[in-house]
Amino acid sequence: MRELAPDRYEVAMVASVFQFTPNEIRVPAGARVTFSLTSRDVIHGLKIEGTPVNVMVIPGQISEVSATFDEPGEYLFVCHEYCGAGHHVMYGKVIVE
Repeated sequence: MRELAPDRYEVAMVASVFQFTPNEIRVPAGARVTFSLTSRDVIHGLKIEGTPVNVMVIPGQISEVSATFDEPGEYLFVCHEYCGAGHHVMYGKVIVE
C-alpha cells in the first residue's frame, strides 16, 4: 500500500489460486483506497463486504476499483468467482483503524 495524498491510498493486489496478496490491508478511517488487481492464473473476483467494491480480476489485465472506508472495523473480502476446489478459502480483510 502506498499513500498518494492525505487520506488517499493505492493497494496493488495479486489474485492467484487460492489467495490474495496481500490478504490483510490496514488503512486509517476516512481513507479512500484504490485497489489495482491482476490475476496470475484464472479469473477471480473481489467483493468487499459493506462496500460497493465488486470487480472481476482477469489474467493479463489490471482491474481498478475504489472505496472510502469511513467506519473503523474489519471488512471481509472474498473471491466471488469460482476458481477451483480451494475457492472457499480465498479471502482476506481490510482493517480500518
